[in-house]
Amino acid sequence: MKANSVVIAGGGSTYTAGIVMMLIENQDIFPLRSLKLYDIDANRQGIVADACAVIVKERAPHVTFSATTDPAEAFTDVDFVMAHIRAGGLPMREKDEKIPLKYGVVGQETCGPGGIAYGMRSIPAVIRLIDYMETYSPHAWILNYSNPASIVAEATRVLRPDSRIINICDMPIAIKKSFSDILGIPESDFVERYYGLNHFGWWTEIHDKAGNDLMPALKEHTRQWGYGPAATESGNPLLEEASWMDTFRKTKDIHAVDPDTLPSTYLKYYLFPDYVVSHSNPDFTRANEVMAHREKNIFAECRRIAEAGTARDTTIEAGEHAEFVVHLARALAYNTYERMLLIVPNNGAIANVDPTAMVEIPCLVSKRGYEPLSIGTIPTFQKGLIEQQVSSEKLVVEAYIEKSYTKLWQAITLNKTVPSASVAKQILDDLVEANRDYWPELD
Repeated sequence: MKANSVVIAGGGSTYTAGIVMMLIENQDIFPLRSLKLYDIDANRQGIVADACAVIVKERAPHVTFSATTDPAEAFTDVDFVMAHIRAGGLPMREKDEKIPLKYGVVGQETCGPGGIAYGMRSIPAVIRLIDYMETYSPHAWILNYSNPASIVAEATRVLRPDSRIINICDMPIAIKKSFSDILGIPESDFVERYYGLNHFGWWTEIHDKAGNDLMPALKEHTRQWGYGPAATESGNPLLEEASWMDTFRKTKDIHAVDPDTLPSTYLKYYLFPDYVVSHSNPDFTRANEVMAHREKNIFAECRRIAEAGTARDTTIEAGEHAEFVVHLARALAYNTYERMLLIVPNNGAIANVDPTAMVEIPCLVSKRGYEPLSIGTIPTFQKGLIEQQVSSEKLVVEAYIEKSYTKLWQAITLNKTVPSASVAKQILDDLVEANRDYWPELD
């Protein structure tokens, strides 16, 4: 097999070392010749890069490793760009979460006004990555899992319609990990039917590869426990955190709204925003939790590896999103026709939804790119929710392009997490002030 050159854009992320571990561990199915890290924050990236240099030298010495802040160096001679950037970093995430909560509205990284604010920052950052790739390695693929994925996907559809970008998300993989724990069946054995938007979808069928219907058992568990374990023990690392355990448990109530399907966990923000706000601490949000725990622990471990000069006993592990992106790259490189959930233009796949909507549906992936599978007509409840959310996301992209205050106000007003246009305006005015260094000046 041809060996690949990969650049990870967002080299200073707390997830980067796990992706490097996954790439190294999968040399048998996705061989590497070169691995680069790219970030605009040299100091933050340096912490991760020093550890990754040790990991690569120790476990895959044949792979050339480097880290840079220079786009030309990063994007020249690469086959894949794996992008997971966070425009504004965790400090801006904290503002995305706390500003809406001040007005009694969901404060979340990718949902509601916070997700819209993040989207306005992410659009230009991801577009720059596409332009770098097309300048220095025009035949490469960019595999983008930068959030908020739906808004970013809509922006790339509009602003770079011919680019070789595939937008993805690992959250369905994490949920399927819970399904696997519930059933005692490897998630690799699942064959699924799923449709929706990113962080906004539903499973309608899950079978094993022998054709056995797994939905009845999963629905029965979900009615009692949500996606959490029946007991406190769990093999899913996400569920070790109280906030994630609450999210996975809450699917019990989301499922009750439509017992025929199994929902994305993120639908709790849209269907139960009052619950979410009442269970949120406006002074210590998820961003604070990440900074206090995950970021602190990962960076400490990276520093320890660099100082010790070995990663033999490291606690860093490859996560679900790392495995997902490796299998996607493998399918594109080696024509394996992998079946995967991707965020793609609808183009009739969901028959009664806007053909220009960026939907998350099963696709077959090969050297040709992706081929969406037909979903057909969906029920009125899901259609209504999807159309409202799609309209909000399209208005965000239009607001960015046109520098329109009014359209961004409309986008926030239309979002199901927001109770009124007056509240939307209060939140927007605070977000405008907080994002002066990132957003275009709005008229």
